[in-house]
Amino acid sequence: MKLILVGLVAIVHTAVSAVIGIDDVPSGMGGDGPTIYGQEGVKIHAAFSDNIKGAFNVPLYLKNGLDPESKRKDRAKRSRLMKSFAEKPTTSGDPLASLTNVKDYYYYGYIDIGNPPQKFSVVFDTGSSNIWVPGEQCQSMACIEHRRFNKTSSQTFLPSGKNIQIQYGTGHISGDTGHDTVKISSAVVLRNQSFAVTNTEDRTFELPRSQFDGLFGLGFTGGSEGGARSPVDTMVQQNILKDPLFSVKLFKGSGKSNGEITFGAYDKAYKDKLNWIDVYGNYFWATTMEGIYYGDEPANYLYGADKVNSLSGALTAQEKARASRKALLDTGSSLIYGDAFSLAAMSTRIGANVLSGEIPCSSIPKLKPFRFVLGGKNFSMSPSEYIYHDEINDICEVQWMPVSEYLWVLGIPFLQSHYSVYNIKERKVGLARMEK
Repeated sequence: MKLILVGLVAIVHTAVSAVIGIDDVPSGMGGDGPTIYGQEGVKIHAAFSDNIKGAFNVPLYLKNGLDPESKRKDRAKRSRLMKSFAEKPTTSGDPLASLTNVKDYYYYGYIDIGNPPQKFSVVFDTGSSNIWVPGEQCQSMACIEHRRFNKTSSQTFLPSGKNIQIQYGTGHISGDTGHDTVKISSAVVLRNQSFAVTNTEDRTFELPRSQFDGLFGLGFTGGSEGGARSPVDTMVQQNILKDPLFSVKLFKGSGKSNGEITFGAYDKAYKDKLNWIDVYGNYFWATTMEGIYYGDEPANYLYGADKVNSLSGALTAQEKARASRKALLDTGSSLIYGDAFSLAAMSTRIGANVLSGEIPCSSIPKLKPFRFVLGGKNFSMSPSEYIYHDEINDICEVQWMPVSEYLWVLGIPFLQSHYSVYNIKERKVGLARMEK
């Protein structure tokens, strides 16, 4: 299966946490606390409530240890087959970042930092809000193997005197923060942008697992570590964008082996096809999730959703949003993550092994789409989109993994099947089926 990458202030194999507000949730709607999967005692990174009174910590087992890649020793050779992609030049006159697709595990592009510019490959991640790159003084193997930022070589670097530590469960980064010019292209240049220069990095960022140097968070300032202004909020504040939005196309490796992010514009061919949904909270690109359906069958596979729906007439729109499950649209995650109850039922329905996720490849043509209801709108995934075919070993597996009952993460498989537009000012996301 795939290398597991998840955005939520982290990209590579570890655990992260979310804080979900439970105040004002009607009785019977989760007042007994969350169902926990994975490691405990993890640092809080995100909040999905506009009032965190009564919030609880939900450790999400998203990355290290029991992921589909590492649990099959005979398939560890997949990581050795990952190619080193040639560096692409920074796009000059376009508000666009070209992305390289690494076997549908993750996508990375290039930015320049400082004056004169120093180039770095980064994952553009809607599930986090910070920029960080390896530092020249960092002696961790993960830093030595990648490009490192030299503070003294940049004429425009301004240290902030602040330190930053981001805990990833079994891994972490730490470093110093500062401000400098960050350039995606000549049309997208962020002045005095806050970012972190690492002093230490966990081995989870070492090659060949992580071919990228660092991270470029596309979430909001509310979700950033260390109080740094997020890049997208900088873009709006400095009036860099033609329109206060960005759009993402992620192509599957079996077809077009890359992707692109356009800042300040979107593909007008999708204008009449986009379905707009509200973003919940001021942290990342999360929305409410009301249901999951298989084909035209009436059964709702989203655990607990029927409770919310049955009380919908007695709830205000705000109460219903708080009580609903949440789903994060995350370009930094290589799978779909949800609660074990829903995913087990979905796997059983299509004949997949509940524990391993494997399913006979011959059954794919007989399967139906799964339909996800987000913000009251329907978005479907075909069997070839929610099932991953490992052509090297001729094994087929579902593209989901259990984490927490209260938060879903819709990662690369979902975003490969949907063109996405992120409106920064209006806090809305537009989704449309990707044209093949």
